[in-house]
Amino acid sequence: MTLFFYVIIAIITFVAFLHAWSKKDYDVSRTIVINRSKADIYGFVRQLKNQKKWISQLQGAKTVKLRFSGVDGKEDAIVYWKGDKTIGEGTQKIIKVKPGHVFETKLLLVKPVEAVAMVYFASKEIQPERTKIVFGVRGYLPFPYSVISIFYSMENRLGEDFEKSLQNLKTYLENDNI
Repeated sequence: MTLFFYVIIAIITFVAFLHAWSKKDYDVSRTIVINRSKADIYGFVRQLKNQKKWISQLQGAKTVKLRFSGVDGKEDAIVYWKGDKTIGEGTQKIIKVKPGHVFETKLLLVKPVEAVAMVYFASKEIQPERTKIVFGVRGYLPFPYSVISIFYSMENRLGEDFEKSLQNLKTYLENDNI
């Protein structure tokens, strides 16, 4: 009985140590260059209704119900989604719009896990009709996700999705779809 007690305390101490040691904040981003003007790209991306045309998670979900409120592309516009277990349920609210430069949204996930994150999009014109795009997310990992992230990082989890999304955006915009 005493040995069992010591083993349980050792496991709890080990998990607490992992939590204390782990990185709790994350910032995952990807960059791409698109052969299109900054104004065209920014005007397209800031519209929440356009996300289903390029965000890989929305394209990969079998069923997604979207509901919009507010003026799309402006601060305080909101999209609510509910889908299968791959996409879950949540809301996304535009919180910062600096026309042509920065676009930020607050992401509130309800299912499959509760989480809050900031999604950002920035653009910089390299040459006329050639724009560098940064697409990313930053947030905080509470316990037990901070411990899980030691073995399965947010970089691994989200990086590939962001790369696919940016490639979708590049393909869509360079094929004159807007």
